[in-house]
Amino acid sequence: MSLNGKVAIVTGSGAGLGLAYAQELARQGAKVVINDVNEDTTKQAVESITAAGGTAIGVTAAVGSTETAEKLVNTAVEEFGTLDILVNNAGILRDRSLLKMTDDDFDAVINVHLRGTFTCVRAAFGYFKENGVQGRIVTIGSPTGQRGNFGQTNYAAAKAGIVGMVRTWALEMKRAGVTVNAIIPVAATAMTETVPYFSAAIEADKAGEPMPAFFRKELGFGTAADVAGLIAFLASDEAANISGQAIGVGGDRLQVWGHPEPVATEYREGGWTYEAMQSEGRQLIENNLQSVGEEFQELPAELQPKA
Repeated sequence: MSLNGKVAIVTGSGAGLGLAYAQELARQGAKVVINDVNEDTTKQAVESITAAGGTAIGVTAAVGSTETAEKLVNTAVEEFGTLDILVNNAGILRDRSLLKMTDDDFDAVINVHLRGTFTCVRAAFGYFKENGVQGRIVTIGSPTGQRGNFGQTNYAAAKAGIVGMVRTWALEMKRAGVTVNAIIPVAATAMTETVPYFSAAIEADKAGEPMPAFFRKELGFGTAADVAGLIAFLASDEAANISGQAIGVGGDRLQVWGHPEPVATEYREGGWTYEAMQSEGRQLIENNLQSVGEEFQELPAELQPKA
């Protein structure tokens, strides 16, 4: 089943993962609204789709405000007659450890990732509900939002918040037949290019060579194109029964992330006083401490970063 006749908005789709998502949606038959903050980048992305026989138009604007969200929806409807799919991909990084992170660092990331997702979803869902469209919404999470990462307080908060909103929206949108999901991609991006651990995979990708199997299989790390298929599937009619999920994808790996659930439970009559915590509660917690951050496997010798 193709996406012929569907209309999609992909925010932050001028390059990288977002462009791969937009190109795959177009390849499956959707008409796409490209979005980026740089006009030349937007034009180049549109041309990459039209040159391949697809249909696309560009909107150059920063995601975050209600005005941009409404402009994107209005452009889709005015140019293509409707809106069926929204992919929220726009994002920025302002990595700093906690004591070095400024208010502006924090606010900028929250505005684009979290507020931008909120405003765009609100605008798209408003159109879907008003016009009886059983639309598809795909948001972008991150392993950092699931497990944390050093130096990314702002990014972790935004990505965890996006998954929380998705769980809520799935309840609110169910009656309208609209689905909303978060994907957790693991792929070569501007961020992972700076991490020495991934250098062998990045170098292979840039050279047009297959990434080493260790990255694709053991780590579930791949290219932007490896993620795009899931985006297109979740945007299709075939995914009508999938909503409120956090789905990981990368390389050869596909995952469904579970809800946070208690790993241990204990009851005490009279409740948990300070003294009770010292004598009993402490042991329950310490015996079930959870890991934080991503734990990477040791690289094989031939894939170690070069000095």
